[in-house]
Amino acid sequence: MGISFVLLPTTRCDGQELRLNQIQTIGTHNSYRLTPPPEILSMIRLALPDAADALDYSHLPIPQQLGELNIRQLELDIYADPEGGLFANPVGHESLPKTPENAARHPNVDGEMDAPGMKVLHSPGFDYGSTVPTFVAALRQIRRWSQSNPTHLPILILVELKESAVGPVLVKPVAFDAALLDAVDAEIRSVFSNDEMLLPDGIRGDSETLRDAIMQTGWPTLQQSRGRVWFALDNEGTIRDRYLDGHESLRDRVMFASVPVDHPAAAFRKLNDPVGSFAEIQDAVRRGLIVRTRADSETREARSGDTTRRDRALQSGAQYISTDYPVADPRLTDYRVRLEGGAEYRSNPVASVSE
Repeated sequence: MGISFVLLPTTRCDGQELRLNQIQTIGTHNSYRLTPPPEILSMIRLALPDAADALDYSHLPIPQQLGELNIRQLELDIYADPEGGLFANPVGHESLPKTPENAARHPNVDGEMDAPGMKVLHSPGFDYGSTVPTFVAALRQIRRWSQSNPTHLPILILVELKESAVGPVLVKPVAFDAALLDAVDAEIRSVFSNDEMLLPDGIRGDSETLRDAIMQTGWPTLQQSRGRVWFALDNEGTIRDRYLDGHESLRDRVMFASVPVDHPAAAFRKLNDPVGSFAEIQDAVRRGLIVRTRADSETREARSGDTTRRDRALQSGAQYISTDYPVADPRLTDYRVRLEGGAEYRSNPVASVSE
């Protein structure tokens, strides 16, 4: 079931160029992820059939998503690995038959998991498949593509910091203390320069808080922000609070954070349920915030073909709509999430009307 939405104009009715919060584009959830090998998926299915279904999806390599599919929001899950090698030999992979094929798809086949630094994976035991092993390697892929396509719409990179694991594992994930939170920012800055990013400090400008800047000045125009990337922390709760601690209104930080609309750092919100949170999404968008929501979850929509959640996401005005299915899975239904003609973006159905 393809989307049949009419593209809205790329300028406002008053002739002025759209701002970043006045567009709508498609992203991917767990953008790095590969489904577990068949042997592991079969083991999971024996004990937890629903969990196996939820894990049975994969994504194309990140450069292909950006280039072939016009994806403009990515999500990377990262685990801290300050000493290196913590996730180099997942117990799930060790349980596989010793074949040349399995040896070739070992997550540390090139030794990159041995080096200290953030690692990209969903869970270190049995759900470890990734198209890119490290955070810095993923960021370099994105930067190379961006430099080759300098007029692209700004790419939002959502970063989830993971401190726990699902299922049996032989390693204990490392908690993100203040030093490791700083290390996440440092790894981003090691790849992208300030003028290649949209940063909280830049959006705040001379305003006292981010919220003031968003309400009074607004987001930059597309022309001002093309060719750049920006980062947002996926976590809420204690990890988000740790990230904000000592950085009022995200001063000197790299990532935006999902906070309530009345918070001094309010600029971005993660509201993943476009059905249950439909009114909340529209309220945030009308206040000038940028919202990320999800069109589908745990493969349910792709298996049933139900487009209700996807359609509400598009109608909500959320600027970034994340999916596991930018292309349909031929094993399931023809469910997919894309703008008409595979467009990079369309004018926002909520923000561009009210401003």
